[in-house]
Amino acid sequence: MIFKALSILFWIIIELLADRYVLYGIRGAFKKWRLLQSKAFAIFYWGFSALCVAALLTAGYITIAGTGVRAACLLVTFILLICKFTFIPFIFADDIRRKIALKRKKTDTSITLPTAPAAATNINDAIPRSEFLLKAGLLAATVPLAAIKKAMPKGSYDYHVLYQTMYLPNLPKAFDGLRIGQISDIHSGSFYNKKAVRGGVEMLLKEKPDLIFFTGDLVNDEASEMTSYQDIFTKVKAPLGVFSTLGNHDYGDYGDWNSPADKKKNHDDLITTHKNMGWNLLRNENRRLKINGEEIGILGIENWSEYSRFPKYGRMDLAVKNTDDLPVKLLLSHDPSHWRAEVLPKYPQIDAMFAGHTHGMQFGVRTPHFQYSPIKYVYNEWAGHYQENKQQLYVNVGFGFVGLTGRVGILPEITIFTLKAGRDPSLPIS
Repeated sequence: MIFKALSILFWIIIELLADRYVLYGIRGAFKKWRLLQSKAFAIFYWGFSALCVAALLTAGYITIAGTGVRAACLLVTFILLICKFTFIPFIFADDIRRKIALKRKKTDTSITLPTAPAAATNINDAIPRSEFLLKAGLLAATVPLAAIKKAMPKGSYDYHVLYQTMYLPNLPKAFDGLRIGQISDIHSGSFYNKKAVRGGVEMLLKEKPDLIFFTGDLVNDEASEMTSYQDIFTKVKAPLGVFSTLGNHDYGDYGDWNSPADKKKNHDDLITTHKNMGWNLLRNENRRLKINGEEIGILGIENWSEYSRFPKYGRMDLAVKNTDDLPVKLLLSHDPSHWRAEVLPKYPQIDAMFAGHTHGMQFGVRTPHFQYSPIKYVYNEWAGHYQENKQQLYVNVGFGFVGLTGRVGILPEITIFTLKAGRDPSLPIS
């Protein structure tokens, strides 16, 4: 927590310093524009900068009306930061040019410098900024915006299959080699290409998993969003079943309902949708999975988040009921903050938790050995595999998208796990 706070403080300082430098650059590029030189513009500029900082500070703690608005605000903040850092080298280059010119001017014996101290020592008076260079910098700063705008729609349905071996010391022999498929955060209300969605489902089924997990957020707000896509996701089947749980969007908490009864009916309809698709929806309960006389537990809870702006409907006390005899317990819980806030300190018997929710903010960089997204400043665990002592967490960055129509760098994910008995050989021996 302290490290995350220091990281956020570091970025705030960087943002403010960058803003100060960029303001000088903008004013230098348009010296004849009186509005840009005015105090009113400075107030507007710093006010907008303060809003961006506020978006970063409050992203994890306040509720903003509208689906995905929060993520969009956070993303805009970081895109603008990228644009600023594209512009800054041009300002810096102009400063270097001016300093060199000033030095030459001072050492040129053929030129008599004015006797006024300010004229001789102030670079802003002695050597004017290059409007051409700064305007070129501003033009270059628009390139990231154009690139992101072009890349986002392409990333919407660019499904990727990621493979993960999960080692479980107490895994029964009958389950060694079991393949589990995971998808999360479908957000059917955001889809606009049914053919592409079907292609993603076919990619999952082509892997022939023995078991499939869906970890919440089937819709954005309304159960009716699944009407056009239920036939596609009904095909999501596996020999040992499909187990699902609910996410924060599945309760209709962000919708505009005429009455509490309408909201309840919507939620009931969504639960019926899971049933109609043949998915085993776990709502603070568990199921025993049996192969050749050996068993493991599949547990699922309703949404539970560390952050107050997301609901806490989950009941772990109910989910773990009558599971003490099971050697391995796999938990489906939508929000990854649940793992560190409740599972690790209170439920050491949970071997692995499967989550989603973050989407990786649908923006960032992800390679086999490196990943970065601004969402890391909100969630400690936001994408991929994590382990603490003997307990594990996997965060799937989502099948769909919400708020922002597309993805850049953090692509839609289908995860295939292979369960293996024993300890992970890549970990050091304790």
